Amino acid sequence: MAERNGFFEEQREQSEVKASIVAKYFAAWSNVMLSVKRAYGGIERLAYIDLFAGPGRYEDGSKSTPIMVLEQALANPKLSDVLVTMFNDKDPDNVNSLNSAISALPGVSQLKHPPQVYCGEVDADAESMFRRVNLCPTFSFVDPFGYKGLSRGFIQAIIKDWGCDCVFFFNYSRINAGLNNDAVRHHMDALFGQERVQAMRATMAEMSSGEREPFILEELAAALKDLGAKFVLPFRFRREDGSRTSHALIFVSKNIRGYEIMKDIMARESSTEDQGVPSFAYSPADARCPLLFSLSQPLAGLADDLAIRFAGRTMTMKAVYEEHHVNRPFVIKNYKRVLGEMEAAGRIVADPPAAKRKPRAGQPTFGDNVRVTLPRRS
Repeated sequence: MAERNGFFEEQREQSEVKASIVAKYFAAWSNVMLSVKRAYGGIERLAYIDLFAGPGRYEDGSKSTPIMVLEQALANPKLSDVLVTMFNDKDPDNVNSLNSAISALPGVSQLKHPPQVYCGEVDADAESMFRRVNLCPTFSFVDPFGYKGLSRGFIQAIIKDWGCDCVFFFNYSRINAGLNNDAVRHHMDALFGQERVQAMRATMAEMSSGEREPFILEELAAALKDLGAKFVLPFRFRREDGSRTSHALIFVSKNIRGYEIMKDIMARESSTEDQGVPSFAYSPADARCPLLFSLSQPLAGLADDLAIRFAGRTMTMKAVYEEHHVNRPFVIKNYKRVLGEMEAAGRIVADPPAAKRKPRAGQPTFGDNVRVTLPRRS
């Protein structure tokens, strides 16, 4: 099984974090979609697609994401009435195991749309099929072994329609090696684009191993955004000793609300934070020894950047956050803390001022609608 799914070569605790991120986002995403249906109607189906689904339950009996998603649907009659699920795996043994695990779920017959389980390769035909059909709101999880079956064109095809988001498994170790391997060049071209791969090879020739990781992830995000993915958010998993990234989950969406929801989920699953700023990474070494996490004092840089970027403007705290946080590691509590500190230091004017705001834990709160004025720069 470890050979089938590279993620499970790592610590079991890391696979639990992966499953938790996917399951939590599905829960939040489906709740948003159901609220849209209540408010506006017109949504007859929601879908969850997992094309590298695995066996349903693993050797220790723990649940894989297909079972976790189906259990959420069974616990929510409104969701069970609209959810369509499609699972696939190329391994017949995994498919048989998954079918057995699904059949054993109490009340599974209550689902209006029975789960569909297939056995086959994910290839160019799959991408072509998803390009042709109009998808209902769909959350897709793409968790291949290595990089076969993964391309930016495929990701584009499964998020092209309204309400469609995706999380995919990015095997950084294998792709880092593959970028300089002509034998798998076509896989790299499919993921990054041919011209981009050529430019990346030239740039990486002068890079250290530590410089390559953020560069490769940045190029991946740019490649996806070129095809219409407005928001790309990675969550990195480091090796057991914390030395370097082995793989990552990459979230892709066209919607800012989805991005904000996933950002909050990934922030909470991070193994470390610095001044309350999450690492958006899970490292067994950091989780066991959090004091070893380097202290870079990131909030000082946030305060200086806000003073420059919003100089001369008056806006609410929430507007500052919404305009600034995309593609940055900061979450809303970081902005509230920094703006409060800037107010105390006289760097901004807040309305209402701290003296008129209800304190919490000895400190004045900084609500979403507090208006802040940042002085013009001389």
